Amino acid sequence: MGRITDAVKHLLIINVLFFIATQLLGQQMYDLFALWFPKNEHFQLWQIVTHMFMHGGFMHILFNMYALWAFGTPLEQIWGRNKFIFFYFSAGLGAALIHTLVNYYYFNDGMQTLIANGFSQTDVLDIISQGKYDTSWRELMGESSMQNFLAAYMTPAVGASGAIYGVLVAFGMMFPNAELMLIFLPIPIKAKYFIPIIIALDLFSGVTGYSIFGQGIAHFAHVGGALFGFIMMWYWKRNQFNNNRWN
Repeated sequence: MGRITDAVKHLLIINVLFFIATQLLGQQMYDLFALWFPKNEHFQLWQIVTHMFMHGGFMHILFNMYALWAFGTPLEQIWGRNKFIFFYFSAGLGAALIHTLVNYYYFNDGMQTLIANGFSQTDVLDIISQGKYDTSWRELMGESSMQNFLAAYMTPAVGASGAIYGVLVAFGMMFPNAELMLIFLPIPIKAKYFIPIIIALDLFSGVTGYSIFGQGIAHFAHVGGALFGFIMMWYWKRNQFNNNRWN
């Protein structure tokens, strides 16, 4: 791959600085910079961008930054700094959009069920804003729907994963025959097969709620980043995108 490229280097530095600040300040950083549901009192517009630099733990940032370096560096070498930065943040914003839209679906579905059963929206918001819930909601909504409803409001999204998934898609389209391996399946698989498999697993996990990657993962953010990455790559290829526009 050669030397680390400028945009990737600076993204790595910013992510590490945010991670260090999070270790020092704790919940205060999550309240300010993680991406909260728009109806949550912690939500701020800048979180649409800043959540991309927040991470939930050491392994989270380690895997994301390794992927950024491994797959982002060759892309920036080909595209140049400006085009890569545009692509990276566009994929991350797309991931945030899809994640938020899915949360709106879960939240509104649960809220409408409660309203139909005599609860007022004001009372429900007052309860969940305190991090609580009424035990009767489980019977009205069902366990899965209630968990999705609560998580949509209470759980913020953090991480560069959405942008990284966009980068993965671009890498797979630029280097389809590059051989990659899953940690739990150490068999070389070409990128053109490997990356769709990873995205399909995320989509399956998001739809079914069963995750092989662990709990607390924003699967639809991953899918959103991959989708926006694919759309941009498809558009650029179709229109014979001119790299000189970004230099």
